[in-house]
Amino acid sequence: MEMLSVDVLGICGSPRKGNSEFLLQQALEAARSVDPDHVQCTLYSVRGKKLAPCVSCFRCGELEGECVIKDDFQQLRELWVAADAIIYSVPVYHMGIPGQLKCFIDRLGNSLFGRYRHLFPAGVESLPKQLKVVASIAQGVHLCSGQEHTITDLINHALVMQCVPVAGDLWESYIGPAGWTGKDIARDALARQFERGEGDAAILVKAARDVGRRVVEMARILKAGGRQLREHLQDDPSYAPFLERIGR
Repeated sequence: MEMLSVDVLGICGSPRKGNSEFLLQQALEAARSVDPDHVQCTLYSVRGKKLAPCVSCFRCGELEGECVIKDDFQQLRELWVAADAIIYSVPVYHMGIPGQLKCFIDRLGNSLFGRYRHLFPAGVESLPKQLKVVASIAQGVHLCSGQEHTITDLINHALVMQCVPVAGDLWESYIGPAGWTGKDIARDALARQFERGEGDAAILVKAARDVGRRVVEMARILKAGGRQLREHLQDDPSYAPFLERIGR
């Protein structure tokens, strides 16, 4: 049986190199371990990148999805479009996702509305079925400081983009891996705590690794199903980008 390849894009939404990137590396390492010959993982960090906010000019609708603001958005958008699975790893900022990542998500939605508008009849505003697998990891300095709220925001983003959210495994992960650093603000807090065998850090790392594996498994299930049902799905333009991706 043909072993399906999977392209996993890990997006670190932290403006610094630290705990969120550590957890993302754990998830990507586990994803790659499922099948090193057929799983390709890419880590992209917003650290040092320029991602301006959407100005709601709606020019992307006229420019086939191209954004009039030229910065690092375009590169990350193309990586996002090409991936079979996305793993977000973010710190909690004010009970939610950091501004840099929020800027990207806002522009991504509008840009793809413009890119794919030709698939639908005139006057129909819709997004195609991307059917990417999306997982979300969140960590904060304090306990119960917005981790689940932040993950919920990213789950909503996945649903809006017509993707499939994956949580990982119970009991360590209900809606996604979430944890805290025990009030330690150091960039390497989780790595040090994990090395010392501290319980909360160990649980969080396990959850991150579990979700990395599940992302690859679900992506393969979706790709296999899409190929099996291609003849039926190709009659619906909503599936065109998905079928094009799995065809590659």
